[in-house]
Amino acid sequence: MVQVWSHPFPQTSTAPGDGKIVAKILPSGGSGLETIVYQYPLKLISPTSPSGGQKSVLVFLLSYGGGLVGGDSVNLSVDIRPGASLSLITQGHTKIFKSPSPDVVTSQNMHVKMDQDSALCLLPDPVQPFQDSVYAQTQIFNMASRCSLCLLDWVTAGRTARGETWSFVKWTGRNEVWLCGADQPSDRLLVRDTVLLSGEGSTAVGLPLRDTMHNMTIFGTLILRGTMVEPLGKFFLSEFDALPRLGARDFRSKEERGAEAKTMSNFEQWRSQRIEMEKNQGVLWSAAHVRGCVVVKFAAPAVEAGREWIGSMLVKEGTIDARFGGAALMCVR
Repeated sequence: MVQVWSHPFPQTSTAPGDGKIVAKILPSGGSGLETIVYQYPLKLISPTSPSGGQKSVLVFLLSYGGGLVGGDSVNLSVDIRPGASLSLITQGHTKIFKSPSPDVVTSQNMHVKMDQDSALCLLPDPVQPFQDSVYAQTQIFNMASRCSLCLLDWVTAGRTARGETWSFVKWTGRNEVWLCGADQPSDRLLVRDTVLLSGEGSTAVGLPLRDTMHNMTIFGTLILRGTMVEPLGKFFLSEFDALPRLGARDFRSKEERGAEAKTMSNFEQWRSQRIEMEKNQGVLWSAAHVRGCVVVKFAAPAVEAGREWIGSMLVKEGTIDARFGGAALMCVR
């Protein structure tokens, strides 16, 4: 007689790279996790204690070894229940290692479903694609009408200390924000933002990709939507309106400018110093209102200059700290 032993643990229904996060309101108040599961090479860690005191539940998005090798595929599902708040961050740059051939694509996909009055703050470290890597990223956010979203998506030129400057094969990033729910006759696309950086595509203009990036080593997009982050969106729009316009010139003497500086408020002094920093460090940025969302684009010649700029803007305005907690800003400080 042959005895068949059954496995003591149930079989998992998830595939390699799959993960799921479900955030909800706890009985004690505050936000917590109902579900957090993942499979290699994805790793999810939540240091947040299950209590009612935190402003949002915090989850780290990680990968074993600090990066993704050629052909890895990560698929993350996020469900934020009514009234809950979730903050997603990383613990360093997401490294994209080289692919054995241009046909082998490393990918990350995130699908977020946000119920009424929920909020999500996604402020990760930038993606760092290595030389000869091929990467595709898609992030889709389905939001009910009273949800709030703060989304930062940014990419670096690679390992510039090793001479890598936009020397990957291809990098594709797509973010979609949809307005959904029972109070909508049909799902409505609010923003579809796609960035395609291709070494092969740049040959159409007769230049390698690095020569088309105008010495920038980081490029990012910030998308804001909802009442919770509405003050932050208005802040970016007003600061963009306050930038010196192209061709503008200050004809006042040094003494006249110094006298004006003494009468400035603390905020006006901060703004003046920030604009000077943007000029000296070569930071370029814009902000626009798009179908109820605020979309901010920025670039900088140095990664730390870009991090310093976006971090200073978010910290100075204060909404993220007040609504999600200081830990949500960990990657931009």
